[in-house]
Amino acid sequence: MPGSKKYKGLLLILLFTVVVMAFVNISFGSVNIPFKDILATLFQGEVSRDSFRYIILEYRLPKAMTAILTGSGLAISGLLMQTLFRNPLAGPYVLGLSSGASLGIALVIMGSSLFGGITATLLLSKWSLVLASSIGSLVVLLAVLLASARLRDTMAILIIGLMFASLTAAIVSVLAFFSPAAQLQQYIFWSFGSLGNLAWEEVFILTIFWFIGILLSITCIKNLNTLLLGEQYAKSLGVSIRKNRIIIIIATSLLAGSITAFAGPIAFIGLAVPHLIRQIIPVNDHRILLPAVILGGAILMLICDIVAQLPGSEYTLPINAITSLIGAPVVIWLLVRKRKFLF
Repeated sequence: MPGSKKYKGLLLILLFTVVVMAFVNISFGSVNIPFKDILATLFQGEVSRDSFRYIILEYRLPKAMTAILTGSGLAISGLLMQTLFRNPLAGPYVLGLSSGASLGIALVIMGSSLFGGITATLLLSKWSLVLASSIGSLVVLLAVLLASARLRDTMAILIIGLMFASLTAAIVSVLAFFSPAAQLQQYIFWSFGSLGNLAWEEVFILTIFWFIGILLSITCIKNLNTLLLGEQYAKSLGVSIRKNRIIIIIATSLLAGSITAFAGPIAFIGLAVPHLIRQIIPVNDHRILLPAVILGGAILMLICDIVAQLPGSEYTLPINAITSLIGAPVVIWLLVRKRKFLF
């Protein structure tokens, strides 16, 4: 492959940047931890305080891992959707998965007033919210898969996804109108997104879904390259459009759905990272784009989380706001400078 050494060098640089950003991410927080204690904790050395070890291992390290999984997973989902629909504005939530998750959460949080006492408390537990989000995404996924099995036009699936998003958003709006202020506030806080609420058990489950989604994406690499030349050309080469479409939808759903369930709906990353990577590595070969987008998504999410922590402050800003505030102007500038999408 022409220029393969150059691309491998860029991938190594991206990998090194992920490691550096992860270490920087672990270093910042509301508690000031000396550099030597961070190294001692990571490499099983002696720390000056046991509390420092606990903070790093039980809070900051899972949060950094969540940022890497979330950023890379959403970025890959965005790449898959943009390639499938051949639309530069497609993102991981274009199929309505985020809206389905939001509806599940809204039914639990804003519908909990229908229940009383212990029942309402159980419904608002952490795992019930994850389950509700997962079920909401799954329902939308099944609907989209049924539609994709009956439709030949890929763009029709995109429109159906948007309609599901509008429908679920309307139901959420009705629930919000009749909900008390406290429940409405809790739902809004969930919609901000958060990387810091996951324990190691939840990170492990998220990693399993991430790994399956990435494996499915890898199996589609050759067909993804073919789809860029059009569905008719892909058919002429013997590519099963319907089978390939279902695999891509399932991979995107596993990645975006699980991330939304555990970290909330996080905007911008899936839409922007593929474009940012194409500015650095101007190719359409998914054998190069796939690992580059994984690393690029992890880097951008780690940077956004560092900024959200407000280094030196005890406050943490909503990660959803930071991803848009940092990324949108950068992408606008890059696209205006290049004046075209690489599709």
